[in-house]
Amino acid sequence: MSSKNTPAAPIDGATLLDEVEAFHRRFNIFPSEHAYVAVALWDAHAHLIDCFETTPRVAFLSPEPGSGKSRALEIVELLTPRPVATVSASANALYRLVDSAEGLPTVLFDEVDTIFGPKAGADEALRGFLNAGYRRIGGALRCVGDGSNQNAQVFGSYCAVAMAGIGSLPDTVLTRTVIIRMRKRAPNEKIEPYRQGTHEKQGHALRDRLAKWADTVRDRVANAWPEMPEGVTDRPADVWEPLLAVADAAGGNWPTRARAACVELLSAAHDNDESSTGIRLLTDLRDKVFCGADRMPTAVILEGLLRIDDGPWGDIDDKPINSRTLGRLLGQYVTASLKPIKSRGIRTPAGFPKGYYAEDLADAWMRYCPPPPGESATSATSATPQVSGGASVADSATAIRHASAETATQPVPAG
Repeated sequence: MSSKNTPAAPIDGATLLDEVEAFHRRFNIFPSEHAYVAVALWDAHAHLIDCFETTPRVAFLSPEPGSGKSRALEIVELLTPRPVATVSASANALYRLVDSAEGLPTVLFDEVDTIFGPKAGADEALRGFLNAGYRRIGGALRCVGDGSNQNAQVFGSYCAVAMAGIGSLPDTVLTRTVIIRMRKRAPNEKIEPYRQGTHEKQGHALRDRLAKWADTVRDRVANAWPEMPEGVTDRPADVWEPLLAVADAAGGNWPTRARAACVELLSAAHDNDESSTGIRLLTDLRDKVFCGADRMPTAVILEGLLRIDDGPWGDIDDKPINSRTLGRLLGQYVTASLKPIKSRGIRTPAGFPKGYYAEDLADAWMRYCPPPPGESATSATSATPQVSGGASVADSATAIRHASAETATQPVPAG
């Protein structure tokens, strides 16, 4: 039989991903094994994004220059289909790029901090492109034509996007992104010098094999419903579902490694990114101020917040938090009866100061706050303070319990 008629040997997906990971390890120092796993899966998913409803962004972020972010993008560029690298682009140009007849690009944004950083100002159109293009149904409605002859046209924005920059990203972009926290190389961390003339060909050879392998698993991946690690739901599940589907299609130890990477990188992102001011306030009230009390005067709450050493409450809008700011922040959330959280009168021996009740905060604590340290979500929910019969559960041993809080016993009678 002629060698021309001999079918090509099937590509082993697990071995191929091993090679992609090894290629990154030659030129990139990532913060953990989990980061290498995530990036290798992301490279492969870019060849399969037509199979998914969402395409996660990947971002290489660091606090300082010289941490290998740009080199990481260079290697990603070699391994992904139709890469377009840029440090500056308009949203309109990107919409037209995605809608071109050449196929979906892989957009690589370097120095993304110059777009979203504190000195750059908000680029809402570009942020809209990044957010809308995360999901297949995203796009932008634009008028096209000459003069008065204008027609409305929808431009697609769905495409794979990798970013690199200093600092962080807007929250709306972060939640759609796999975050790789880059660091400067330590003296004992060595990488191979990158030579484009030599290594570009090697990277492209891997890219072409990824494309061929992707064609063999396209139907399987398109119909996949990968099992998510426990506790990974909602937006994080949307972000990781394509990567886990790729890992499952590859087989070997990649399904296990992918789920471990999912859990660890989501945890690291949570640890490094500050939660919203409102969630931080709710959490501090539960864990560091109320501490089991069923009600507390506003003055005592403010003093308790200002005593938190690492808290932001001494500088909210350039001044310490006050009763007006406290009321504004808590008013964004509602009670179990769907009414905005507001201060109410509390009977004390000194009068009827305004304050807040744990029963009004309990629903928001359950829905928005992470479990208290050392407790699971279930036990945290069951431990949420419940007010019954008006009896105070204030702990007199807690430092911030002033006499007005310790002796608070009954709510103000109606009328």
